[in-house]
Amino acid sequence: MKLVESIMTRNPCCTAGRKITVKGLMLHSVGCPQPKASAFINSWNSPSHGSSCVHGFIDGNDGTVYQTLPWNHRGWHCGSGNKGSGNNTHIGVELCEPACIKYTADSNFTCSNLTEARAVAERTYKAAVELFAYLCKKYSLNPLADGVVISHKEGHRRGIASNHGDPEHLWAQLGMGYTMDSFRRAVKEAMGGASSGTDGYTKIMGNAAATAEQMKAYLKAKNPNVAQIVLDMVPLYLSEGKAEGVRGDVAFAQSCLETGNFTFSGSAVTLSQNNFCGMGVTSNGMKGNSFGTPQLGIRAQVQHLKAYASTDALKNACIDPRFKYVTRGCAEYVEWLGQKENPAGKGWAAGAGYGGKILSILKGILGMAGDAPKPAPAETEAWYRVRKSWADASSQKGAFKSLENAKKCADENPGHSVFDESGKAVYTRAVAFQPYLVRVSIPDLNIREAPGTDKPKTGKVTGMGVFTIVEEADGKGASRWGLLKSYREKKNGWISLDHASRI
Repeated sequence: MKLVESIMTRNPCCTAGRKITVKGLMLHSVGCPQPKASAFINSWNSPSHGSSCVHGFIDGNDGTVYQTLPWNHRGWHCGSGNKGSGNNTHIGVELCEPACIKYTADSNFTCSNLTEARAVAERTYKAAVELFAYLCKKYSLNPLADGVVISHKEGHRRGIASNHGDPEHLWAQLGMGYTMDSFRRAVKEAMGGASSGTDGYTKIMGNAAATAEQMKAYLKAKNPNVAQIVLDMVPLYLSEGKAEGVRGDVAFAQSCLETGNFTFSGSAVTLSQNNFCGMGVTSNGMKGNSFGTPQLGIRAQVQHLKAYASTDALKNACIDPRFKYVTRGCAEYVEWLGQKENPAGKGWAAGAGYGGKILSILKGILGMAGDAPKPAPAETEAWYRVRKSWADASSQKGAFKSLENAKKCADENPGHSVFDESGKAVYTRAVAFQPYLVRVSIPDLNIREAPGTDKPKTGKVTGMGVFTIVEEADGKGASRWGLLKSYREKKNGWISLDHASRI
């Protein structure tokens, strides 16, 4: 925490010199689109500004804490009269707010740049946690005790503050997943005390501990008749998880739970749906969502887990149809994926012990042989698969230990390539490309100037319908990109083929 003393010596609250016995801390947000603490300090540090004064501001641009009033001085931060009695007991601190929001009515606002706004909110939240931990230590306060660490909104409910909704209104409308309960626990943790009993809990975000071989071994032990196409897609959990910073082994363990170890016995979804987590099954009898390929289904699952576990932006384009319904960051731990165990009552599933069941499966996976990293196999010992694309496991013509035999198979099956175990295409027959038709079933598939999600959008979308692909290419964010016929001359109209099915 960077703490800068910037006492507003000309503000009447400072010159009055009235002292308080600090009994608590009250968190505010400024209620206007201004991330710079200096803007408020410069305005409020005046003899004529007698209507308000807080003890500190937290800058939204860099998280710097500016102390503007001695901590034991009486501020004027939560109203007047009896309904502002919190001024007599609580230190008041303001969180500066993003510049990209615009208030419309009361505490409601619109946001022109959600990523930027969330970054500001995250910076101020984290800085506030450190500051409140420091102040709690300084004044021997327990942040978990009743009425010690509160928001302006909570102060109003207690009858000691004016009728405001900050800062919860900011967090809620930005989908941050922050609550005052989580804030208090974070403060306690920052003080070096037990936070919420989460020591030893398993975070969803992070690097996978299990290997693909361990995951396959577990699955084959639980389901000896597991289809080869299922085994082939196991590495996708690790690659898609790594792309978003989500533990791929946690996602796989969840899929094992939701699909009965891919037997789909008693499951609401089927293998053909490429939905391995019950996504969209919100009540009995619902079939749930479907995805074009296993990779897209796993990607959507990983994105949904990230929605629960983090407030960070997605790396790939969002294909999770239920992403927007999640309160971001409300389930940091696997243990909190069950609504009954989640402190905020939110989570993936309503059934008791949902996260514990996933962890039990994960433990079983990690107990399989293959903990120690194995040396990379020689080329002649690797498995090479012949497919139209790595994501399209159903198109596989064979798997070979001999690269030459795999090449021969690809030559005998036009449109097929040879892929190594990482999914990289190592051979494609050099033949003249034959245009083909694809069907797009989503209304807003972006057209880009070049193949890759890192390339500029043309500003147009395909809409749903049938289109002709005249060229293919590799690129970021999709297993394969296709050039639309109408853009053939300048080669500046590409779509992700993950969102299109070949006719």
